[in-house]
Amino acid sequence: MSRSVRLVPAMAAAALVLALTACDDEGAPDTSGAQARDASGAPGVGDPYFPKAGNGGYDVSHYGLTLAYTPDGNRLTGTAVVTGRATEDLAAFDLDLAGMKVEEVTVGGDTAEFRRDGQELIVRPPGALSDGETFEVRVRYSGSPRTITDPDGSKEGWLRTADGALALGEPTGSMAWFPGNHHPSDKASYDIAVTVPKGLTAVSNGELRSARTADDGRTTFTWHTAEPMASYVATLAIGRYTVTRSATQGGLPVYVAVDPSQVTASRKVLARLPEVMEWAEYNFGPYPFSSTGAIVDRPEDVEYALETQNRPVYPGAPDTATLVHETAHQWFGDSVTPKSWQDMWLNESLATYAEWLWTEDEGGATAEETFTELYDHGEDEYEDLWAFPPAKPTSAAHVSDTPVYQRGAMVIHRIRQAVGDDTFYDIVQGWAAAHRHGSADTDDFTAFVEKQAPDEDFDEIWADWLYGEGKPARP
Repeated sequence: MSRSVRLVPAMAAAALVLALTACDDEGAPDTSGAQARDASGAPGVGDPYFPKAGNGGYDVSHYGLTLAYTPDGNRLTGTAVVTGRATEDLAAFDLDLAGMKVEEVTVGGDTAEFRRDGQELIVRPPGALSDGETFEVRVRYSGSPRTITDPDGSKEGWLRTADGALALGEPTGSMAWFPGNHHPSDKASYDIAVTVPKGLTAVSNGELRSARTADDGRTTFTWHTAEPMASYVATLAIGRYTVTRSATQGGLPVYVAVDPSQVTASRKVLARLPEVMEWAEYNFGPYPFSSTGAIVDRPEDVEYALETQNRPVYPGAPDTATLVHETAHQWFGDSVTPKSWQDMWLNESLATYAEWLWTEDEGGATAEETFTELYDHGEDEYEDLWAFPPAKPTSAAHVSDTPVYQRGAMVIHRIRQAVGDDTFYDIVQGWAAAHRHGSADTDDFTAFVEKQAPDEDFDEIWADWLYGEGKPARP
């Protein structure tokens, strides 16, 4: 991301079943009676910064979304088919969904009871699910999707644009447009079919499987993402776009969608995408996905770039540094995804350090020079550079602040200083390979680094640079 521009056993279930009713799209609390929570998977995974994000008791393997959107009136109708596997006995489970009106829920094809409690859609299947059981829940819903204001004041969720909408999900915005297990620790494959009015295009992640236009002029765009994807990097862009399709020298499909007002300004930098991809593969290892590209919207439609999987979103024409940053995120953040939002520095430090490496390789300042300049004069540009350690943001409002990016990149450079270039690149490429399409946390990273360089002592780097308060002593 770039914030620039800125259940219990079945025998007990029967005794706990109470009448559950759907509520309006504002998520009004159920009035039919109290529901015993100890029969359910947890209504959150206990993330230290977003405790209600995600849900306990199951893992999702696939999302099938069938959507239709009309910009006039901001009307979205959808059916979400969520395939999951219970990780404990479940008499009930939660899905995250902010707003929207839920009209029907089925589990395994049978009608299920449900109720709303804030962002929680609480589902009680007609029969309890057993630990290890695979299940399919289908949710039919409609309404006007919400724009969500993050703790840091930025906007995500469903963003209305001049000619359509843009869906962005970091950290929790995807719950504004489809129900799911919205935490980065649970990744899944996706099929997204979106029907839009005549003249509009719907762009999402993965590969475009088909675009079929009906007699009334409405077109259904069907997108498939085979590789596991965290919901926060799922996207949907609806509007009038100039679309170009090409391929890298290695044959990787490239799909780029640009708002017509940004085509001229974007042309030069987007032409460097194949070059940036080749550079990133050389430095970070094989590209982890089956296509690449970009979505460029108007600056007034979104205030920040985001590493949406396969196809990052940019607020107007990006500069080369931002293109490099969001491309690097495909390895660090999208493929290797944080287990919790406390681990976000793993994404942003490596993507920021990629900018340093690119500048170095382009004949600009070396990474060592960038590090030294930041250490000596960083406070002049970033007042909060030493406000907190990268791995310990002070609150949810600060998980995207400077220490996570710039001081985090300084941690990466301290590792490079300690081990030398050969081992450093072995670490970076090995990390991307070892956790490809998975989730990892800070402890996983520090243990991996120590294993790759067993003769080095990293205690000072971890204690002072990664977790320490204030400005560390000069290395």
